[in-house]
Amino acid sequence: MDPTRQAILQAYETLAPDYAARIDDKPHNAHYDRPNTLALLPDVHGLDVLDAACGPGKYSEILLDRGARVTGFDLSPKMVELARKRNGSRGTFFVHDLSAPLPDRADASFDVVLCALALHYLPDWTPALQEFHRLLRPGGCLVLSVEHPFFEYGYFRSEHYFRTERVTAIWKGFGTPVEVTSYRRPLQACIQPLLRNGFYLDDFVEPLPTPEMQQSDPKHYRELLSFPAFMCLRAVKR
Repeated sequence: MDPTRQAILQAYETLAPDYAARIDDKPHNAHYDRPNTLALLPDVHGLDVLDAACGPGKYSEILLDRGARVTGFDLSPKMVELARKRNGSRGTFFVHDLSAPLPDRADASFDVVLCALALHYLPDWTPALQEFHRLLRPGGCLVLSVEHPFFEYGYFRSEHYFRTERVTAIWKGFGTPVEVTSYRRPLQACIQPLLRNGFYLDDFVEPLPTPEMQQSDPKHYRELLSFPAFMCLRAVKR
C-alpha cells in the first residue's frame, strides 16, 4: 500500500469509534449527504446492492431496512467491524480497498452500487468505475456523493483548478482532531471518468440541507443554503 493510502487508512482507523458514534446525527451526514444521496436511489426492495466504502454501516442499515440484499466493504478493518456490529447478521461486510478489483465477485452481481463520500480518496477514479461497471447488471445504477469541486477549490486555496491535487484537512467534528488526506479535482475529472467507462449521467444534485439542520447546526445550514459542499450523482450502466 502506498504511503498516501496508508495515511488515509490510519486516519479512518483512528476516527472509526467516534465516527460510528456520531454518524446517526452528525448534521453534514444526517441532514445533508444522506437524504440527498438516498433520494437518487431506486426502490431497492429485493435488489442486490453494493455499499462501496461502507464505513460504519449506516447506509447499509438503511438499505437493509428497505429490503435490499447488501454487501459492504471498507478499507478500514475497524469500520467493517462497526458495520457488522450495527447490522448484526444482516448483510455481508469485509475489508477491501476501493482502488482494487473484487476478483471473487462475478460480473453483473449487483443491481445498484452506492459509493458515498469515498471516491475523493482516490487519485484516479477509472479503476473503481470500471469495476463498478463490471459488477453492475445491465441498466444498473451507480449512486455516489463526493465533495464539490468548487467548494474544495476555495477551501484548500488551490491555485490550479484544473489539476488533481493531494490535499489534507484537520477534521475536528469526530472527537480527536485527525489529519485526513484526499484528492481535489476539477468538475470534469468527476464527470468524464463516468462517461468514458460505460456510464451515462442520469441525475445530478447540488444538495441543500434539510430543515432539521437549521436546529442542529445553524451556521453550516446558512452556508449550505448559499453554496454547496458536496454533490450527488446517479449514473446508469450503458
